[in-house]
Amino acid sequence: MQTDTFKDKVVIVTGGANGIGRCIADEFRSQGAVVFVIDKQEGEHFVGDISRKEVLEAFAAEVLSKHDKVDAIINNALPLMKGIDECSYEEFQYAMSVGVTAPFYLVKLFMPYLAEGASIINISSSRDRMSQPQTESYTAAKGGIAALTHALAVSLAGKARVNSISPGWIDTAYTVYEGPDATQQPAGRVGNPMDIANMVLFLCSDKAGFITGENICIDGGMTKQMIYHGDCGWSKTS
Repeated sequence: MQTDTFKDKVVIVTGGANGIGRCIADEFRSQGAVVFVIDKQEGEHFVGDISRKEVLEAFAAEVLSKHDKVDAIINNALPLMKGIDECSYEEFQYAMSVGVTAPFYLVKLFMPYLAEGASIINISSSRDRMSQPQTESYTAAKGGIAALTHALAVSLAGKARVNSISPGWIDTAYTVYEGPDATQQPAGRVGNPMDIANMVLFLCSDKAGFITGENICIDGGMTKQMIYHGDCGWSKTS
């Protein structure tokens, strides 16, 4: 349903060309916001690699050449996922640049222009608290942005509210899963981008005016379910 909740609000979305980021950008637009997207993928948005300082500075300059304030920053761009066996020093540094340094620097660039009631949302991951093997670069970046969130919330007190969201399994193609893939989540299904976008828009609204410094995990309850050998027909074979 289209409304004008965010009419004329200026919103930044990194990694907004596809998936969760695109859904967030589209939902803001549907509610009247002016949305600026930066993404590596070619398209009708600012194209650039946010691991590079000069790209972030050029993007900020582009936004500020058109508007003198920013109402929301959504740090959503996806870091590289590689594990300790294969991830090089340079690749790990790149993941940190995309996942932690860029969100920090983007907020720093826009900080003098944050509007009254501004909101910053950092997209972390349920991997900020649990892991599969060979995911160190991504997991470290997501853990970093979750911690950056509460630091920024304190530093920007009175200027902006800062929160993070940790998605679990989100299928960006809106595939409907059945069987164990669905029921391993206590909610009974795999998530989709609207599950994240809805929370982003809520956290950026006046309804969330007393929420800052929080990390909200949206994973269908998966990280809350204890699993032991023999539970629910599950068994560890090696």
